[in-house]
Formats: sequence, C-alpha cells, structure tokens
Amino acid sequence: MYKIIVLGAGMVGSAIARDLAEKHHVTLTDVSPAALEMAIRRHGTQQAGEAGDERSNHPGRIETRILDVTDTEALHDAVSPFDLVVSAVPGALGYRTLRTVISAGKHIVDISFFPENALDLHDLALENNVTAIVDCGVAPGMGNLLLGYHDARMTVTSFECLVGGLPMERQWPFSYKAPFSPADVIEEYVRPARFVENGHLVTREALSDPELIDFDGIGTLESFNTDGLRTLIHTMPHIPDMKEKTLRYPGHIEYIRVLRACGFFSGEKVRVDDGTEVAPLSLTSKLLFDQWRLGDEEEEFTVMRVTIEGVDEGADQGTKEGTNEDTIQGRGREDASSGSRMERPGEDIEPGTDSGNAAPASGHVRKRIVYDLLDRYCPQTRTSSMARTTGYTATAAANMLLDELCTKKGVLPPELIGRDEACFNYIMDYQKARGISLTNTF
Repeated sequence: MYKIIVLGAGMVGSAIARDLAEKHHVTLTDVSPAALEMAIRRHGTQQAGEAGDERSNHPGRIETRILDVTDTEALHDAVSPFDLVVSAVPGALGYRTLRTVISAGKHIVDISFFPENALDLHDLALENNVTAIVDCGVAPGMGNLLLGYHDARMTVTSFECLVGGLPMERQWPFSYKAPFSPADVIEEYVRPARFVENGHLVTREALSDPELIDFDGIGTLESFNTDGLRTLIHTMPHIPDMKEKTLRYPGHIEYIRVLRACGFFSGEKVRVDDGTEVAPLSLTSKLLFDQWRLGDEEEEFTVMRVTIEGVDEGADQGTKEGTNEDTIQGRGREDASSGSRMERPGEDIEPGTDSGNAAPASGHVRKRIVYDLLDRYCPQTRTSSMARTTGYTATAAANMLLDELCTKKGVLPPELIGRDEACFNYIMDYQKARGISLTNTF
C-alpha cells in the first residue's frame, strides 16, 4: 500500500482518487474547498480525518487538502512525503506543475492537456531519476498506447484516432457538455492542429476538415481537426501519416466557428463602454460554464475509433529491431507548412513504405486494425464515461509504476509504455476489470 497525492479534484481527478483509494492511501488536493467537498460527495467516499486519525490507515477513505499548485514552493513541499503524484490540473497549469513535481524527485502520472511539449522535461526527469508518464488519458493516452504496441510489432504506415465525449441528450444550441472546464475545451478549438501527411508535419486551424462518420449504437457524428497527436509527432517520426480528430454532434462546430470568428475566444482584453477591461475568453468561459456543465448524474458517453494500418513482416518474432524506447533523441521531420526541418525526439526508424500505399514485399501482409470504444456513464459508481476512460488509464499506469512493471526513467508518453507487452496487457486488463472494453477487428 502506497501514499499517493492527486492534484485536481474535478470530475476526472476525483474519479482517479476514488479508484486509487481502493488499494492505497490517497490525498486529494485542490485550490477550491467546494471542489473537494463535491468530490467526496460525488463518489460517496468517506473523508479521512486529520493526520493521525486511525481512519486514515484504511483504503477507501480519501484525505483532502487545499493546495494551490501555482505556489511552486508549497507544491514541492506537498508532494515530498508521497510515493507517487497524479496530476489532473487544468491544462494552463499542467506544464509548470509537471516541472515542479519532477524537480521534487517524484514519479508522476499526468493527464493535463497543456500546450507545451512534455518531452522538453525528459532530461530533467533523468537528472532526478524520475518516471513521468504524460498524456495518460483516453486521447491522448489510450490511442497512443495502442499505436505503441503495434508499432513495435509491425511497420505502421498510418494512424488515425477519432474521439469525443458527448451527452446522451442533445440540447440546443451546442449539443455538448464537458466533464472539465470550458477553457480547456476552448483551447482545443483555437490551438492550431498538427498532423502528419506523407511524412511531413502539416498545421491547419482547429475545426478544419469536417467529416460525417457513423458509429454503431450512436449514429452520425462530425469529426474535425484538433491538436491531439502531441508527443506522437516526436516519438513516431517514421510513421508517414498520422492524425487525430475530435467528434461532436453534427452542427456543433458551426456555432463554435462563429464564436471564434467574432473574437469570443481571444485572451486579449478589450475595453467596454464603462471603461472596464475584460478578456473575451474569460467572459465566454464564464457564460458557457453552466451550459456546458455536465450534471453529476447526467447520462453521457465516450466514443473512440483508432485505425492503424501497416505491413506485418511476420513479426511473431517480437519487438522490432531498430526501435529504441530508451531514448527520445533523434531524427527530424520536415514541416510542410514552412519547409524547415525541426528536431524531433525519437529513434531513427525506417518506415516500411514511404506513404503506406506501396505494395508490401513478398511474404509481408498488409494489415488494417480498427479499435472501437463506446463507454457510458456508470450509475453504480456515479462516474462519467470521460472520467472513467481518462481516469482509469491514469490509475492503471499509476498502479503499474507502483508494481514496478515499468522501471524506465524520463518522460514516457503512453506510446513508449505500450511497446512493452507486459505493460500494455497490464493497462488493458486493468481497464477491462472496470468495464472499459475495446472491440477490435484485424
């Protein structure tokens, strides 16, 4: 039994704390007392007493603590007594929080969706003998894990991840509810989307290239570009085609485009008639909070489809030679939008084909692997599907670290974890035990 501190008591963070508390001593922190109280009430988990209270010695009870993660010194001191840190803070706070925890010499599993490159902290993690598993949610997270597993066993030429979390009941105008802050959702709508096409890094505006796609049990959803590849751009430079797209009900993105075009997502303050200065993004987030707030027991679902294509070279031989997960230094990828060559961490692995369209060599078999996930709100645990699929990926990784199944140091995104069959199976089995199941076709 280990001591774990969870940073962030939102819908996902509280689900993480509840799951980990089944086996470990857990302290859940947040800057908001109301968020901590809601987390305890949401999951029906008894709150532990003050330090020294014998109730704190029993798993299933969560101790709570008010903590401002922007106070670097306070955060450093707060994490020092713990065996593991799980970060579920808002994206705007994620990178600095991760850096502080690594500097404190603590292993960490991180789900925060920050814009910075987590791999920039790899050397710091090595210096502090720390394992930092980043982007460890559903997407990024579970999709990366699947890609890493298959990339170690075949020559992957194409990767696509489609993912979204939606309410069962559509309500005009947005037909959307979020289990996290509107500011983090809006960040997806304004951050330029990067994807890889024919071996080149391509950047387009978010919400571009909409497509209508049918899903069994759900119906038709609309996909659009978002910046979801993240570390894959750096760790998988040998894969010529990769993209991630977000899913919403049809019509949603047109309303979002109007708001974006009118400046409602701008962080630059404007002066109104009475002289007050206000950032449109702050006002928009405030106004959308109630409209997008997912009710504690509101039915919703998470849907994801991961498609991996490539060539099987008879790879029952195990992990491919020439792929080294011990290093994240290496070749670059040309940015098609600028013509410049940018350094990309990742081993220099030769792809099986240059575009994925060439005929496989004799004896090689072209494969198309599709994974589908459909998860729904769980009334028994009062946990949203997004909290389940995101949170339980993180708690699986946390327990995997504590069980010493993964001992590598540095910043490790899920695609590097997935290369190891034992680690991959551990996480998949952990999720399956909690009712999260992927169906797949080969």
